[in-house]
Amino acid sequence: MKDVSFQLYSARNFPPFAEVLSAVGSAGYTQVEGYGALYAALSDAEIADFKAGLDRNGLSMPTAHFGLDMLESDAPRVLEIAEALGIRAIYCPYLMPDQRPGDAGGWRAFGARLQTAGKPFRDAGLDFGWHNHDFEFHALADGSVPLDQIFAGGPDLSWEADIAWIVRGGADPFAWISKYPTRITAVHVKDIAPKGEKADEDGWADVGEGTLDWKALIQALSRTSVKYFVAEHDNPSDFRRFAKRSLASIQSY
Repeated sequence: MKDVSFQLYSARNFPPFAEVLSAVGSAGYTQVEGYGALYAALSDAEIADFKAGLDRNGLSMPTAHFGLDMLESDAPRVLEIAEALGIRAIYCPYLMPDQRPGDAGGWRAFGARLQTAGKPFRDAGLDFGWHNHDFEFHALADGSVPLDQIFAGGPDLSWEADIAWIVRGGADPFAWISKYPTRITAVHVKDIAPKGEKADEDGWADVGEGTLDWKALIQALSRTSVKYFVAEHDNPSDFRRFAKRSLASIQSY
């Protein structure tokens, strides 16, 4: 099993991040994944301080999320942050409901928009792609699904596959892993609680405590281009518990 990363979004409700980084490093992680709100508005000095915190806890940040607005409006700043933090792969993570296209052509155009937005980062030698949620797997009027259209419009886009969101979108993760093996360069490793359980955690579970067959999924993913395995829980009641349990589970597969 490759190094496992920790998506810092999982600990957003447990500041300060200096303590989060210490806990994540102590739990045995060597990598973290950042998200836009964490660093997008920081000064150079604050970025340097954050990097020092990573170094102090034996952590690197090879992958990160940045919002589409910043990717399109301030690519030079994104590149500065990426260089300062050692980021090698950037994923655009989300599209608000009121911004989502309603048909196949709109989603294909959105893929082309991502393709254009990613050019400065690809030109700089960084990987660039899309991170899915559930809505990309909801069938459109013509029977197609948004993710296929995104990739049709963006031929160079990589994919950070969030497996649990694929399942919540009503799709088969194994089929999608097989469909786009060369697109997948990162994966979110997270789990879904049995129906009716963990309502206080929005129905998510620590990896290995839920309903997904992660042993089989990791085997399937081993046949793709994935480089980064990122543990994530969208709303844990205790991020330290999630971090420790999930890392132990992932390393056992």
